[in-house]
Amino acid sequence: MNSFKTRTLLIVSISFLVIAVTNAQNTPQDYLNTHNTARAQVGVANLVWDTTVANYALTYANSRKADCSLTHSNGPYGENLAKGSSSSFSAISAVNLWVNEKPYYNYTTNKCTGGQQCLHYTQVVWRDSTKLGCARVQCNNGWWFVSCNYNAPGNWVGEYPY
Repeated sequence: MNSFKTRTLLIVSISFLVIAVTNAQNTPQDYLNTHNTARAQVGVANLVWDTTVANYALTYANSRKADCSLTHSNGPYGENLAKGSSSSFSAISAVNLWVNEKPYYNYTTNKCTGGQQCLHYTQVVWRDSTKLGCARVQCNNGWWFVSCNYNAPGNWVGEYPY
């Protein structure tokens, strides 16, 4: 009986630790740090957290809980969306997905190369974007949905991100 209690306590403790670690990687500072590291690499000023933009991101993310569809809101802000099936799919994971598009952006031509996606990356480093708000919600299917919104929006045709 004592062994059973010990194992149960250990399982509960590990569960709380996993939840704490997962939540610890989803703070506004986690979003900002990951974005601002990428921005610093190209000499662009840091973003700051904006609660109005964050509330917009949360409202939109909550509206996607039923289907977890990566469908843009078409709202007033720039927007990057991501989803992942693991509970470890964090703010940092989502932003890194977008930043990992960097090799596909050719600054000289101001285009994505090799048929690859790079517009998430260019939004992350868009020089005129100064404010950031993001949200992460769990969808009904168990996946995690992340929305980051940017004020001012980026990716204007013919303009360079930095």
